[in-house]
Amino acid sequence: MDTILLDLGGVLIDVDYHATARAFRELEHPDFERLYSKAQQDHLFDGFETGALSPAEFRDRIRQLLGPTLSDATIDASWNAMLGSVPPERIALVERLKERYQVLLLSNTNAIHVPAFEAIVAVQNGITDFKGLFHGAYYSCEIGLRKPDAASFLHVLERHGADPSRTLFIDDSIQHVHGARNAGLYAEHLELAQEDVIGLVARLGLVG
Repeated sequence: MDTILLDLGGVLIDVDYHATARAFRELEHPDFERLYSKAQQDHLFDGFETGALSPAEFRDRIRQLLGPTLSDATIDASWNAMLGSVPPERIALVERLKERYQVLLLSNTNAIHVPAFEAIVAVQNGITDFKGLFHGAYYSCEIGLRKPDAASFLHVLERHGADPSRTLFIDDSIQHVHGARNAGLYAEHLELAQEDVIGLVARLGLVG
């Protein structure tokens, strides 16, 4: 194995998707889950994650779904409520992996979350260049491609001369794992109810 490709949410940064639903419920939108489901059907989130929608367009669509009085700041704060922290030991793990492998990052994310989690890492971890932690880091909203599409994986690997058959991908979403395998990568499903990425990497013997 030459290359390790990591997911971000759930693997490196803690994420609580229910926190965003709670935040919108507290704004007197108790049925956010139903609206979230409708937005999924409308491809609102997919479009935002691939950069097809701007933050302004995303906020306007949320206002259409949840109410015209919501401010940009309120929408952003509620949308970002799901973002947690990156435990320092996971940063250290990335550094250890880089001693033996080419370490890349591929995240399905959006243009509101990116500055928010980069600010979290800057404040809590003292890291002002988050992408600089990796040999290469890619956000779906910037490359116009998202997991589990094979093109997203191959785009990243081609940029770094990485062979899919010599690349291990780690993600906590099983559909992304299947997508990576379909693209020719080795892939491990990180089951967060059982272990974190540090335990998985140790179990696989990837670091000494």
